Order: sequence, then C-alpha cells, then structure tokens
Amino acid sequence: MKKTFFYLATAITLTACTQNSETETLAEENSTTTVAARRSCPSEEIRQQLLSTDASARARYANIEAGLQSFITSGKVLADGSVDIPVVVNILYKSSAENISDARIAEQIAILNADFAGTNTDATKIPTEFSGVKAGDTQVRFHLVKTVRKATTKTKWGTNDAMKKSSSGGIDATSPANYFNLWVVGNMGGILGYATFPESAGLWNDGVVIAAPYFGKTGTTAPYNLGRTATHEVGHYLNLRHIWGDASCGNDQVADTPTQTGANYGKPTYPLYNTCSGTSRSVMFMNYMDYVDDAAMFMFSAGQKARSQSVLTSSGARSGLRVY
Repeated sequence: MKKTFFYLATAITLTACTQNSETETLAEENSTTTVAARRSCPSEEIRQQLLSTDASARARYANIEAGLQSFITSGKVLADGSVDIPVVVNILYKSSAENISDARIAEQIAILNADFAGTNTDATKIPTEFSGVKAGDTQVRFHLVKTVRKATTKTKWGTNDAMKKSSSGGIDATSPANYFNLWVVGNMGGILGYATFPESAGLWNDGVVIAAPYFGKTGTTAPYNLGRTATHEVGHYLNLRHIWGDASCGNDQVADTPTQTGANYGKPTYPLYNTCSGTSRSVMFMNYMDYVDDAAMFMFSAGQKARSQSVLTSSGARSGLRVY
C-alpha cells in the first residue's frame, strides 16, 4: 500500500479519456465514432502544459492539496451529511440519436448515485482482499436541475472546450461555481470523455464532457455501456487521479490503493498480480479510476472517498456546490 505524499508535479488538472488501439486513428470530421479495444488518457501532457504555463493553477492546486492533507490527518468526515450536487446537463446534437432522452439522462444520474453510494449491484464482486478498504457510501449524491439542448451542424468535437462556449457553437456553463455542468456531445472521435479537476472550480470551462455513445446505458456502445465513463470522469472532477498515478508505479495520492505499473484494460481476472519496487501484489483493477471496461469496474476506496469529500467540505474547492 502506498503512503500519501504531496507532489505538486504529479497533479492532473485536466484529463481526457479516449478509446484507442495501435492501429486506430481519430475519426475524420464526417466519420462516425468507432469502438476500439481499450481506453487511454492524454492527461499527463495536458497537465504538464497547464502547470507549466499557469501559475494561478499551480497555486490553487497547492491550496487544495494542503487542505486535503489536513482533512485526512484530522480524520474528518462530512459531518453535516451527504452533499447533493446539482447537475446541469448540456446536450449538443446533430441527429435525433445524439439528442439523448430525458429518461437516459435520469438513468445516468441514477448510475452516478449508485456508484458513489456504493449501492451498485456489482459491488458484491469486490474481492474480500479489498473489502476492508472499500469506500462504501462516499456521501456524494447528484440531482438533475435542468437540461439545456442545442442543435448543431458540427460533426465532431475535440478537447479544446469548444462545446462549452456559445461563441464557438457550444453551450455556456450554468453558474459553474454552484452547479456541476455536464456536456454531452455526439462524437469526439476516439474520445469517451474528459473532466476538469477542482483547480478549475467555478471557471467558465469547469465540468465534464461525455460522448453520447457512452452516456448512460440505454443505446450505449459496449464495452463502455454501463455509464461508468461518467463515474470515472466525475471522480476526476472530485479530485481523484488515475489509480496508477500516471507513471510506472506512480502515486495517485491515495494510501489504500495498491501501487501498479500502469493501467489495466478489458476485463481482467482476479487476482491480477503486478510488481513494483520488487514487491508483487494483487492490484485493484476493479477501481473506477483504472481503465478497465465498464463491466469490470465497481468500487472506490476509502482513501478516494476522503479525497472527494475534502473538496466538498464547507471550505473545500467545490464548496459552492453545496447550494441545497
């Protein structure tokens, strides 16, 4: 198990999750989304660029991590109960299939609530080895406030946040300091979704983007068809890093997630052993912050629970979401 250290240089401030393979190239402007064998995220490159050019982002990150360490070492919890996060879903659609239904939005919100409450039906698959460190109820809830829909002629979106600006054909965020904005777009080439971390709290681009084929369950594309792309990205929004720390045997700043050499893919069979620093250990590939298929991820750890709760306290970076 890892010790939790504070490393500014290992922060991830924005992450984009993609599906790819060795032979796949991004879809052309008029192509439809294709499903590849596995996910990957160019998060480290994005993070390095942001932190190398934005001193204010570095300062915000330092403050957030300092507050987190204080929260964890003091053994604090969300003493005032669960935080119910208000959600605004912004839908940009070119076809009727991309204009996802209200029922499918409700389905995705229900998935988030189950996953963050630990009541997801597949939580029964958590191995006994990890049952002692499972998060259970993170005390984070989500409820839909409103849905904003906008037709577009655009056939593909990238990760330049164009979908978040009306001036570039997107939808402006609704009071991002107080509402969790979630954008759903029809096609992002090989990209499933991406998220901003708490350093971006309240900024115009703050929130999560999901490609429509991976939003909710109904009509979604296997093997990313159980709504877990949103669970993974909301994890980033609440300050959770990829479980392997985006480096070989890296540090995700969580003490109770086993160190591993890199991401896991597909549907691994438990136990899956991995060796770091000469020590072989069973890894927590079923964690929402790994890269396995939706059906193979079904838990957060207690340490991840503490990280997410920290940013939602009355003094946390995302305290503005506590409007209800």
